[in-house]
Amino acid sequence: MTAFLDTHLQPLRDIFGEARVLWQAHDLVSYSFDASFGSYLPDVVVQPLTTDEVSRLMKYANRHLVPVTPRGHSTCLSGGPLPVRGGIVADMSRMNRTLTVDREDLVAVVSPGVLTAAIHEAAEREGLMYPPDPSSSQVSTIGGNLAENSGGPRGLKYGVTKDYVIGLEIVTPEGEIVRTGGRTVKNVTGYDLTKLIVGSEGTLAIITEATLRLIPKPQATETLMAVFDDLVASGRAISAILASGILPAKIEIMDQASIVAVENFEPCGLPRDAEAIVLVELDGHPAAIRDEIDRVRQSCEQYGAREVRVARTAAERNELWRGRKLVSPAIARIKPTKISEDITVPKSKIPLAFQRLKEIRERYGLHLVIFGHAGDGNLHPNIVADKRDQGEMRRVESAVADIFALAIELGGTLSGEHGIGTMKAPFLELELGAVGVEMMRRIKRSWDPNDILNPGKIFAEPGQRLVLTDE
Repeated sequence: MTAFLDTHLQPLRDIFGEARVLWQAHDLVSYSFDASFGSYLPDVVVQPLTTDEVSRLMKYANRHLVPVTPRGHSTCLSGGPLPVRGGIVADMSRMNRTLTVDREDLVAVVSPGVLTAAIHEAAEREGLMYPPDPSSSQVSTIGGNLAENSGGPRGLKYGVTKDYVIGLEIVTPEGEIVRTGGRTVKNVTGYDLTKLIVGSEGTLAIITEATLRLIPKPQATETLMAVFDDLVASGRAISAILASGILPAKIEIMDQASIVAVENFEPCGLPRDAEAIVLVELDGHPAAIRDEIDRVRQSCEQYGAREVRVARTAAERNELWRGRKLVSPAIARIKPTKISEDITVPKSKIPLAFQRLKEIRERYGLHLVIFGHAGDGNLHPNIVADKRDQGEMRRVESAVADIFALAIELGGTLSGEHGIGTMKAPFLELELGAVGVEMMRRIKRSWDPNDILNPGKIFAEPGQRLVLTDE
């Protein structure tokens, strides 16, 4: 047993009981990684079930200056739940007992360990909708979505997680329990602490309960697939749709590399020779969206779509979306290492972004796949490589830096929905400037003066850079 456990194991067992304090080697390895890069062993893992337990944990950790890293199901792509300084991992996924939908107030009250998909299902049973729909919703917890301010395909029309959080129960790094917001949509009582915590990546507080705003479920849906022989032309079609006054629920794109990967993985009948496929979904009143889908078709044809297909049934609609949902698992089969990036550019810059990403792919000779939520400019340039090939990984590091520089140059952002974590921390100043980063550091210091809650995230250490190789 380590010196850390000699000191802290029994006090933690006093809070959580023996069964919910994990310290053996196989447990620690299981909690040492997420869906990004890097592996860091915690010293111990605890599994809270109540807000009081979280409060007692943070009071103990703050008193003894022990780092605490909150974690859900670790689907994070930026290193958010990695215990980079060891200490305690707080596994919040067991805290999943509350999921209540109030149809009269149009809210859902949820515990942080509840799966996002379960919230979707509970809302739909009441004829309602919780709009944020990250692709990981079947496995991600709402607590993780709140920490990262997750988005998803519906972000174009409906916004992201922060737009639907109206109240929180949180535990501060010093163990105090605070409630922010409430059950009303309007609330301008002082600083908006709710919005501050959502997207803070678990660095300011641990969320123990959330009140989410729900909306009525749309009456009808229409889905269209357009096939293009030119990736940049598909971007122009997307810009034309958005400029026409139509606001689709979703506009997704797959480039040729995505299409081929999906067809090799699980054939969906997608055209392998196409340079891009654009998927558009409209929702609302049936009469209105029938007119709008025709206008979307015209915009796609005007900018060179060789084929436009409108789903006639729910089964056809699901089939059109199946290929898009398979992109991530499909490209992961190409090579063993997948680097999932996430930039957002202004809508007017989407065609130029596509062109520049193609140039980066050619410059470094990498297998760079372009897909994502093109309607709101949130693109996911993914690179598949082999981390055992150090030369290739050095090219990947350079390509990723160029991708981030491209986003900033076009007036965009480093991260649309994946967060900063450890992966993007070295690039934060590129977007915010030194003063902007320092203002954020001041917020962190005021909430967490001892720097014990999820330390080592968002803010780069001096000299820190993106390193994907072992050298």
